This record gives sequence, structure tokens and C-alpha cells, in this order.
Amino acid sequence: MIVSELQYFPPLTFFSALYRSTYVYLDIYEPYRKMSFRNRCLLAGDRGVISLSVPLKEGRNQRLPVKEVMISDAENWQSRHFKSIKSAYNRSPFFEHYEYELAEIFNKPFVRLADWNLYCLNWVKEKIAWNAELRFTEKATPYAGDAPDDRRNSVLPKNYSAWNPVKYRQVFEEKTGFFPNLSILDLLFNTGKHSGELLRDSLEDHT
Repeated sequence: MIVSELQYFPPLTFFSALYRSTYVYLDIYEPYRKMSFRNRCLLAGDRGVISLSVPLKEGRNQRLPVKEVMISDAENWQSRHFKSIKSAYNRSPFFEHYEYELAEIFNKPFVRLADWNLYCLNWVKEKIAWNAELRFTEKATPYAGDAPDDRRNSVLPKNYSAWNPVKYRQVFEEKTGFFPNLSILDLLFNTGKHSGELLRDSLEDHT
């Protein structure tokens, strides 16, 4: 089985690594890890990379199992995140095709980070025609390091740009240059229904 952490609108490596998998196990029993994509996603803006973080109760230094991590309601973060997304991608070729559904997603109340991430992931799964069955681990699973079936913590905010699984045209590329391995949202807004094809092609290029 392939195991991965549950991420917030994950970077492209998440999908390029798992796109052909029949089953993907999402680890919800692992201790929460800060400085990861568990509560963060990266987008492309006109001044560079934009980092959006979901605020958490107890802060980012907590060590609770991911399934118990609670979202803080002290900030109007969903409204801010959606406004940032719209500002960055309003001029992209396909943003208008997803805007209404995304607005609805960002208006839904969520208490737990895992529930929010899973909801977002299932929405993306439909848009890119990803047929993997998502399952949860049933207990704490020892970290297997460099094992090919353990994808946890393989890509982090500190090293994400070392991977370039898919090349495509970005909105502000002429001004800022190309930013590799951003959130799946960046690929969706720029390539639309071709996103899944590009992910499949990226796998074939590396086989």
C-alpha cells in the first residue's frame, strides 16, 4: 500500500507520485508536523509564491494525531484564502470554471483539519479524474523512510521546488518566471480539464 500524509490542496508531486495508485492510505494517526503541507498550500502570485496556512487551535507546535487537530475559528481564514486565490488567478484561463464551486467550499464550516483537507482532496480528485480509492490508516504506522510506498514527508515547504513534475503555462510566468510544484489549484486554473492528462504524461516521462 502507498501511505501519504493528508495535505491542504497538495503540491503536484503528491498527485504525480500517486496518480496510478489503486489505493492510497492517508495517515490520520501520525503526530501533526509543522512546516509541512498539512495545513499549507502554495500558489503563484504576481509578486512570487503565495503561502496560505490554515490557522490551528493549540498552534503549529502541537503533537496531536492529525485526526484530532482542530482548526482555529479566531480568524476569518476561509474568506481570506478564497480572496487570495481569486486575486491570484482571476486572469487564469480556467478559474471561472471552478470559481462557484470553490466559493461554496470555502463557505463550508469545518472543525477538524483532516475533514477540511479530505473534502478539498475529494473535490480535486473529481476534477482531475483521479480514480484511486482513498482510505485511512487504522493505527499509527511507523515511518518507512525512503521506502517507495511511504510518501509521508517526502516533499516539504523547504524543498518543494526541487521537483518539477509538470511544466505548463502560469499566469505571471513572463514577469516572475515559472514556479514548479505548486498546489494542484495552480495546475487546474491554468490547464483545466487537461490537468489529469498532464499528470499522467509526467508519469510516462519518468518511466
